[in-house]
Amino acid sequence: MAVPSNQQIVDMVDKLQGEAVELLSEMVKCGSLLGSENSSQIQPLMEKTFKQMGLDVDRFPILLSDIQNHPGFSPVDWNYEGKENVVGTHTPKTTKGKSLIFNGHVDVVPTGPHHLWKTPPFQPDVRDGRLYGRGAGDMKGGVVAFCIAYKALQALGYQPASKVYFQSVLEEECTGNGTLACVTRGYKADAVIIPEPFPFLVTAQLGVMWLTISVLGRPVHVLDTSAGINAIEATYYLFNALKELEEKWNNLERPEVYKKFKHPINFNLGKIDGGEWASSVPCQTVIEVRVGFFPGIKPKEVQHEIESVLKEAAAKRNIQYSVHYSGFQAEGCEMPPTCEMMTLLSKLHTELLNKPIIKDPVTCTTDARFFKLYQNSLVTCFGPEATSIHGIDESVSLESLRDITRILACFMAEWCQLEPIQK
Repeated sequence: MAVPSNQQIVDMVDKLQGEAVELLSEMVKCGSLLGSENSSQIQPLMEKTFKQMGLDVDRFPILLSDIQNHPGFSPVDWNYEGKENVVGTHTPKTTKGKSLIFNGHVDVVPTGPHHLWKTPPFQPDVRDGRLYGRGAGDMKGGVVAFCIAYKALQALGYQPASKVYFQSVLEEECTGNGTLACVTRGYKADAVIIPEPFPFLVTAQLGVMWLTISVLGRPVHVLDTSAGINAIEATYYLFNALKELEEKWNNLERPEVYKKFKHPINFNLGKIDGGEWASSVPCQTVIEVRVGFFPGIKPKEVQHEIESVLKEAAAKRNIQYSVHYSGFQAEGCEMPPTCEMMTLLSKLHTELLNKPIIKDPVTCTTDARFFKLYQNSLVTCFGPEATSIHGIDESVSLESLRDITRILACFMAEWCQLEPIQK
């Protein structure tokens, strides 16, 4: 009995497109924001989906005690009660091919004001060939792609002839501790594909760090503002000192893969809280900052340089401040663009879509770092095209979702090899 051809696999994926849209719509309805992942019911939905796929399901709590001593751990200020990962495992009758992990996060970032959206962010809406909703692109569409890819093979009467793990994880958007919990639990494979919303092969990613800076001022009446210290103004002064560090890092010798970017390193002041009264000089301000840095640099080195810059700037104006690290403490990494996995993905992209694939670094972080840095697995991100991720009216292209699913299904068939499903 001959295994299915790539064309037969593609045709089956296309037949399942309606099911893909239905599953993605159900996932978007689960508003899986940080702190509400449990009440959103996203992981019960993934557990149900994996069981319907015939996988052995491991739904387990993310425990700080399991991950906090790992070098990839990012510290947090919030409770982990109710936070769970779901992993579905396919085990073949006989192992012939190479093992594979599909990893995808189901947590989403805040929506911004709902009135700015054309339709409510957690009410999926299909129009003009796209599905709109928070998380549709980043990255629930990618999770749907690997589920439907597997279902297409099953519908043809075949299954992978190697171990395949399907990971639905939390906290990619703020720590990566969900994927880290999968790593410390022992999940490992020859190759890892994370279908983040990049319709190209990711070959490198920056390190990312989150920090909180608290600044104390001296409150006085606005009758004599010179007698006080304005904490808000002092905070902007300190952040501007960090922006000078940002420029310094962008002008240093950089890894070859990042030489094509004009300004790859970015510091972002993402949140600010300060002041109590319009007629009082504010006495305290707290800001949350995101810092990017090149692969090859350790987070401790970044912390040291940040603290040195802040200390020098604060001393010039007698500013009292403190620095606290919570959230991303993520090292950057590079992925070999000519490895066996990327070579096969490139070949399939050309064959199925009639155009060569692009290989590029990204100026953000993803959970790919855990597999590269701590397991030395082959890993890349490759997923459906999306727009306005982290913005207003986020959407994913349904055509791109179909195309990525085609490639993932054919990749599974060749990388893992296939065996007939026993009746």
